[in-house]
Amino acid sequence: MIHRKLSIFSFFLLTPLLFISTGASAAGDSMMLQSGDFVGYSFWLISMALAAATIFFLMESLRIGGKWATSLTVSALVTFIAAFHYFYMREVWVSTGATPTDFRYIDWLLTVPLLMIEFYLILAAITNVSGGIFWRLLIGTLVMLVPGYMGEAGYLNATVGFAIGMVGWFFILYEIFFGEASKVAATKAPPAVQMSYTLMKWTVTVGWAIYPLGYFFGYLAGGTDEGTLNIVYNLADVLNKIAFGLFIWYAANADTAAKS
Repeated sequence: MIHRKLSIFSFFLLTPLLFISTGASAAGDSMMLQSGDFVGYSFWLISMALAAATIFFLMESLRIGGKWATSLTVSALVTFIAAFHYFYMREVWVSTGATPTDFRYIDWLLTVPLLMIEFYLILAAITNVSGGIFWRLLIGTLVMLVPGYMGEAGYLNATVGFAIGMVGWFFILYEIFFGEASKVAATKAPPAVQMSYTLMKWTVTVGWAIYPLGYFFGYLAGGTDEGTLNIVYNLADVLNKIAFGLFIWYAANADTAAKS
């Protein structure tokens, strides 16, 4: 009942904000997009996809409810936060032609910890798990993101920031592949949750590899085309945020159907 009330509250709170943000952004930015600006189009398309995903995850959290409501609501929060930032990132790009680095990192600092917490939440939905999983994944994301931002923004040597960030990423990969989280998923999770867990951990491996590659080529290997880099980053969020949430939705839907 508490989860259902939280989902209902989130739906009625976030949905109007989402439509207001979308409408305000569309009114200003649609006039600014130029023909042939494929980077601007990619920002536009991904922001709409994220907005649609937010509504979907909120509706499904209401329908499925129960122990899965929190995971689905967090998925909605991830796509909502990302959509909101994409509205502003699109504006920065079409107005200046510059990469919206600050907005991307603000988005990542909010959404990446939530994505990592999802590993804990889907396991907590099917069995008792220790809080250590939660804290290790959360700390790993901060070690990965904060030095990376400092390196890109010039507050820290770019190579040092990259190296520390990679340590954080490898720490996360160890936990979800070989650590306590992996062991719980392998021994206590039903098949649907195991499949979702596997898809999620490979998303963090393959999908997230795009970001350190962009950092390396953009700041350590002589630079790269900003337009191409932004298109790749934008498309990566389809996998890393929307598809990631759909993997959780699959587990929730399958687990609920199996027990009904």
